[in-house]
Amino acid sequence: MASPKLRFKGFDSKWNKYKISEVTEYLVDGTHFSPKSTDGDFKYITSKNIRNDGLDLTQISYISKEEHEVIYKRCKVQLGDILLTKDGANTGNCCLNTLDEEFSLLSSVAVLRGKQGQFDNNFILQILQSDIGQNTIISSMSGQAITRITLAKLKEYSFCFPHFEEQTKIASFLSAVDEKIAQLTQKHELLSQYKQGMMQKLFSQQIRFKADDGSEFGEWEFDKIRNTFTNKSKSFNPLLNENLPCIELEHLSPNTGQILGTVNSKDQQSTKNLFEANSVLFGKLRPYLRKFAQPKFKGVCSSEIWVLTGIKISNEYLFHYVQSEQFSELTNIQSGSKMPRADWSVISDADIEYPCLEEQTKIANFLSAIDQKIEVVAQQIEQVKQWKKGLLQQMFV
Repeated sequence: MASPKLRFKGFDSKWNKYKISEVTEYLVDGTHFSPKSTDGDFKYITSKNIRNDGLDLTQISYISKEEHEVIYKRCKVQLGDILLTKDGANTGNCCLNTLDEEFSLLSSVAVLRGKQGQFDNNFILQILQSDIGQNTIISSMSGQAITRITLAKLKEYSFCFPHFEEQTKIASFLSAVDEKIAQLTQKHELLSQYKQGMMQKLFSQQIRFKADDGSEFGEWEFDKIRNTFTNKSKSFNPLLNENLPCIELEHLSPNTGQILGTVNSKDQQSTKNLFEANSVLFGKLRPYLRKFAQPKFKGVCSSEIWVLTGIKISNEYLFHYVQSEQFSELTNIQSGSKMPRADWSVISDADIEYPCLEEQTKIANFLSAIDQKIEVVAQQIEQVKQWKKGLLQQMFV
């Protein structure tokens, strides 16, 4: 059998191939019937709670003791078991169970437990998360509207394993890498929360800056939004005009203001909106309201993206204002039934308070500095993830 390119010292034996059914002593999925109860003392875990970086309990359901006991008889999850999403949009997501308590599972999640003293759970997890594991999962998926893998297919997956001692050595090392990623992710989340909190205080005037000479800035002005900044969305037919970089909704990263890429406008057949450099782009379609950007170049964008520009406020201040809770409350006003959109005719008639240009600049600069710190951490996370990906390619076969 094969052996990997990168190994720890002291290990030189060949790796042997085993099926998942051969390396696990426990392999089941959750209940195939949705519980009737909606509250109780026991957590009810579904595919939405399974992330590759761990359990996500921000949206957790609870069920009654009676229903839990029935489900738990079928699927007895233990601390340290592997939880794998087997159907839906998150098919292939997997993590270790870190809950030292009984809970119930839906059938969309499978439980895997390696044979004690022979196959390490964390090693099996790392294989499943690697390109080798994910490609195996993807190739076995069935269904178009709802992708899924079956327990029968899962049991047939085969991967190469070293002796148990080498498994634990590799798993321990990769767990340390995962911990570094988790720490950076937490730092990123805390910085993002800090920015949200500061935006709330700054735009509600709980916190005010002072002028360079130490004096107080004046009272903020009141006006209609249409008089403060405007929606300059203007149709542009790419077939009849110059070729420009084109931004679609999928090119805008949620909540970050990052532009993930562009295409040539002449390659896009539909009518677009023209924007000038430093305009503020804002997704008006309901699911994409947290997508925004401020390109430093002239181009065109999807007709589902507003092109906003300041009149009495700077575009730099506007870029941060559209991320605030104050503006979010306004964009909840929507029109359209099949595809709800933020309603500019209503938003433009709303009142807004805004500071003088000098205070706008201080607010924008302060928030931009936080954005830079957030971006640095985001880059660090991506670098560690890419480093781990390279390790997995050399450590597994």
